[in-house]
Amino acid sequence: MTRKLSDLTQEELWQLFPIFLTEPKPQWAAIYAAAEARFKEVLAAYVPFRISHVGSTAIPGIWAKNIVDVMIELAPGTDMEAVAQEIEAQGFTRKYTEEGRIFLHLGYTEQGFADEVIHLHLRYRGDNDELYFRDYLLEHPECAREYEALKIRLWKQYEHNRDAYTEGKTAFIRKQTEAAKAAYGARYV
Repeated sequence: MTRKLSDLTQEELWQLFPIFLTEPKPQWAAIYAAAEARFKEVLAAYVPFRISHVGSTAIPGIWAKNIVDVMIELAPGTDMEAVAQEIEAQGFTRKYTEEGRIFLHLGYTEQGFADEVIHLHLRYRGDNDELYFRDYLLEHPECAREYEALKIRLWKQYEHNRDAYTEGKTAFIRKQTEAAKAAYGARYV
């Protein structure tokens, strides 16, 4: 009998959903485009400020987890909880809620990852460091390659420890994001 995901321990979840990287896939852009169109339709009443493809799958040519990250920035004052509930009605599962942020995902099953996995980062306008980081890697291929090498090294070290994998990337991401903000100024304010 298969146990529900909600019944699994953190360690069991990390075994079922290990860190894995794959060579770039052309379908990532199509998965994002379909998700963007779907969110525009579902959330039309909320007028999202911006829907963006973020994360490594938004950087052509580098290895990434086979997970498409989407960020939706809402206008200040928008009822984020109501928006999250609309997204949950589309089959997404809420992973966590914190002040001004809700994280949801689609494609995690009792058998492991589905063919298409989406992480949705719900935020308010201006909470968007991911856009600066993405743009910096797009405009600085040498940084993108350095990031790819770091991720590959961490993957081998922390395949079954998502927290350690993420923490291992943090200093690099912060450094490049700060460089991007210095270079781009108020691009996304």
